[in-house]
Amino acid sequence: MKESRKFHPHNLDILNDPDRLGWENPDVIWRELGLTDARVLVDIGAGTGFFAVPFARKSPAVTVHACDLQEEMLAWLREHLPADLQGRIKLVKMEETTVPLPDGIADLVYMINLHHELEDRGAIMAESFRLLKKGGTVAVADWKKTETPMGPPQEIRVTEAEISADLQRAGFRDIRQHPVLPYHNFVTGRKSGGGPAFPSSSSSLPIR
Repeated sequence: MKESRKFHPHNLDILNDPDRLGWENPDVIWRELGLTDARVLVDIGAGTGFFAVPFARKSPAVTVHACDLQEEMLAWLREHLPADLQGRIKLVKMEETTVPLPDGIADLVYMINLHHELEDRGAIMAESFRLLKKGGTVAVADWKKTETPMGPPQEIRVTEAEISADLQRAGFRDIRQHPVLPYHNFVTGRKSGGGPAFPSSSSSLPIR
C-alpha cells in the first residue's frame, strides 16, 4: 500500500512551533506578496492557521477561507480561533482536488508546505485558478529539494522549477520566484487580468 504524504494531525504541535517564525515568517511572506488591497484569501491546507490568523489581521477588511482536508485540523482551529477573528476566518472542509467555494472569489490563493503532499498537483493548480479573480495571485511555498534542518523526506520534495511549471500549465502568468525564505521555495503567479506589480526584490521567469 502506498504510504501517504499527508501531514498527520497527531503531529499538529509542530505546526504551532514558534521557531517557525525564524524560517517561514508570515510577515516576510505577506510583505513579499505586496498586496495592498486584498480582501478575500483562500488558504489551501490551512492546518492550525499559522498563516491564516496573521494574514487575517493585516486588515479588518480581510476574510480568510481556511481550507483543509482533515477535520482534526479544522476542529483544532475552530476551538482556538481568536475572538477578534470570529467571522473573518471561515473554516472550509475541502477534498483532495476541490474546494467548495465559488468561482472568482479570491484575491489571493496560497499553499504553504503543501505541494509535496499533493496527489494531483495539476488538479489543485486548476482549482486555484478557478477560485481567483482576474488579476488575482497564487502563492506556493514549499521545502527546497536540498538538505534542511527539518522537513519532509528529500524524495517527495518538489523543485522550484517544477512548481513554476505547474503554475504555467494551469494558465498562470507573471510567474516569479522569491528568494526570501531560507528553507523554502516561494513561487507566485497571476491570473491574467491586471493587478498590482510584485516587489522588485523578486525574480521573474520569462513567461508571459
